[in-house]
Formats: sequence, C-alpha cells, structure tokens
Amino acid sequence: MATSSRLALMAVMAAAVLLGMASAATYNVGEPSGSWDLRTNYDTWVSSKRFHPGDQIVFKYSPQAHDVVEVSKADYDSCSNASPIATHNSGNDAIALASPGTRYFICGFSGHCTGGMKIQIDVVPSANSLTPAGAPSANSPPATSTPDSAATKATGFGVLAAVMIAAGLMAY
Repeated sequence: MATSSRLALMAVMAAAVLLGMASAATYNVGEPSGSWDLRTNYDTWVSSKRFHPGDQIVFKYSPQAHDVVEVSKADYDSCSNASPIATHNSGNDAIALASPGTRYFICGFSGHCTGGMKIQIDVVPSANSLTPAGAPSANSPPATSTPDSAATKATGFGVLAAVMIAAGLMAY
C-alpha cells in the first residue's frame, strides 16, 4: 500500500514538473511587426505579453547596427551602458528568463536607447508554481493576455506526457 501511495505521489510530482516545462514560451522581441530596431514601440509590444520563468526572449537584429545590453534599473532609466550586467552582440540573442523579477535591456549604440531601443521585461511567477496556502496569487494572466504568434507553447505535449507517466506509475 505504501508503495502505491509513493508511486501516486511521484506521478503527481512528475506531472507538475512536465506541465511547468511545457508552458515555456519563446518571444521574438518586437514581432510580428518589428524586431530589435529603432522603429518598434517596445512599450506597446511588451504590454500584451506575460513572461514566466522558463520563457525566453530572442533579440534579432543586425550586429553591425545594434547590440543588446542588460543593465540595472538606474542605467535603464538613464540609458547608460557603462556598467552592463551582460552584453550580447550576435544578432540572434536568446535570453532565458529563469526566475521572477524585472530585467532591463537597452541598445548600447550611441543614441539608440534614447531613441526608444529599451525594454523592461517583468517575469511573473508561473501559474503552476507552488504558492503557500492562503497566499494571494498574482499568477492569473489578464483576460486579454494571449501569447502572440511569435510565442511557442508545448502544453499539449506536456499534458499528454504527464498523463502517460501518471497512468504508467499508477499501474504498478
């Protein structure tokens, strides 16, 4: 009996892990109508997104014309790249959003940040993260929040895999 209970618990835990991984999304910054450039309105773009741990953002641009510099809030506000957290310059930079919090990115080329090439990414806890009992949940996405066509989700596969694992473990 104890073995069955342990297997059932393992199945539930495996399902939770798989569902967490399956909900990760990739967002191409500025798409579908822009990219990392001086023409895209990043405030508008980011306002329709909800970023969670496990997601990633991808900056696509010409490395001869731009770069991506992660900076502190103060440096973001002042458009300074004097103390970068990280600098990317491949032209196709994938940046993992591993944990909740706010991240700040600017273009380090002279005048580009003040020209609008800056973006604030707020990473909120996932809906499937464990919240202590009685704690308020800030995980519910706004009613209008849907991933854009540039975001990819694999939730169907994750749910199927979790069900298959749970069914297999419970058979023992």
